Formats: sequence, structure tokens, C-alpha cells
Amino acid sequence: MRYLRKKDASAGIDISPLIDMVFILLIFFMVSSTFVKDMKIEIERPGAASSQLASTKAIRVHLDRTGGVYIDGQPVKPWMLQSRVRDLIKSGAAATVLVVTDRLVPAEKLVEVVDQCRLGGAADVGVATEREAG
Repeated sequence: MRYLRKKDASAGIDISPLIDMVFILLIFFMVSSTFVKDMKIEIERPGAASSQLASTKAIRVHLDRTGGVYIDGQPVKPWMLQSRVRDLIKSGAAATVLVVTDRLVPAEKLVEVVDQCRLGGAADVGVATEREAG
């Protein structure tokens, strides 16, 4: 007597759990990654031998050669800088400000921007530099 074996109808591999896992990982990495936004302004940063890495969550204030001030790519008048920084900190941004400036900007303008950021409630204000060799 022979036993007849039934052919298994589901002989293929079920990939739906694999697809679900890939989507879960994709969402996890998208949410946990941070994106650094730098403006497309041509800036020659000043150099410093004692520079350190800045936080990626810091509020970035850009100061170009002509004296223009930008926050998040939007031009801001220097007298409005204090209120914009205060609003960003109240909305949940970090209380750290990083001023990205050109080396040809006068020190007076840089001090004015740093002062306005501090008056706006920033706990730490730093200036972006390039690390010098040597």
C-alpha cells in the first residue's frame, strides 16, 4: 500500500514579516537621525586652534560678509534677533546658539549678534570656526 502525500500548497516563503520589519527600521532611523542645516552662503570661517565640536541641536545664526543676519535661512534684522531667539527657545529648541560667521565680518557686528542672542535667553553662545592645523 502506498501512502499518498499531499503537496503543501504554501511551499513559498512568506516575506510580509520581513517587509514589516524593514519599514519599522526605516521609521526608527528617520526619527532618530538629526539633520544639520547649513545655509548656502559663501563663508570663510575664522580659524582657532582650541575649537570644539558644536551640538547639532543648537540654533544656528548665520552672519555673512555684508552684515546680513539669518536664522533658519530667513533674513532677520539685528534688532529682531533677540525676539526670534527667545521665540525659538520657548518653542522647544536648545538654549545653545551657534553663530556661523565670515572671517571678514567686523568684530563690532559679531559682538552685537552675540549680545542679542544672550539677551534673547541663550545659555551658551559660540562662534563656528575651522580647526587650525598645528
